[in-house]
Amino acid sequence: MRIDLIRHGKTAGNTELRYIGRTDEPLAFSGIAELMKIDYPQCGKLFCSPMKRCIQTAELIFPSAEMTICDELRECDFGDFEGKNYIELSMDSHYQRWIDSGGEAPFPNGEAPADFKKRCIDAFMKCIENTDKDDHLTFVVHGGTIMAILEHFAVPHKSYYDWHIANGHGYITEFDGKIITVTEKI
Repeated sequence: MRIDLIRHGKTAGNTELRYIGRTDEPLAFSGIAELMKIDYPQCGKLFCSPMKRCIQTAELIFPSAEMTICDELRECDFGDFEGKNYIELSMDSHYQRWIDSGGEAPFPNGEAPADFKKRCIDAFMKCIENTDKDDHLTFVVHGGTIMAILEHFAVPHKSYYDWHIANGHGYITEFDGKIITVTEKI
């Protein structure tokens, strides 16, 4: 089964390197302009995060596609780090603890990375459960969502952060029900 994983376009928070998870930011004008320059593959059955930035991205790059919204594909809840960047957090002891953990410690008043990853994997599997092995699916989601899916399913195995992809870009993959093989970058 072919599965395309596309990260939403750039928001103001992305431009300022802020942790933007539960904040429902729209695309920035610069993000819209960047999306229009990218050559996207044909859209398959479209699944999308409920966040404005993902819906706007999907509507811009696949204007005639029917979209299925999957709530559980939303980005991680960064808790007390939400809306802040690393400079603003540099003196925060909780942030330093999170950095020292390799990004694995729970976000204070937010979501634990392990819980976030499990949520994304479960949502991904739920989206594909009623599809055929010959189907073509497209997901317009968040960077963290893509990284969680690929860390879990992709071969050769890479760590979560190794799957980081720029806004508006993504991966074309093949999925056999157990293993994802990345065939191309978007």
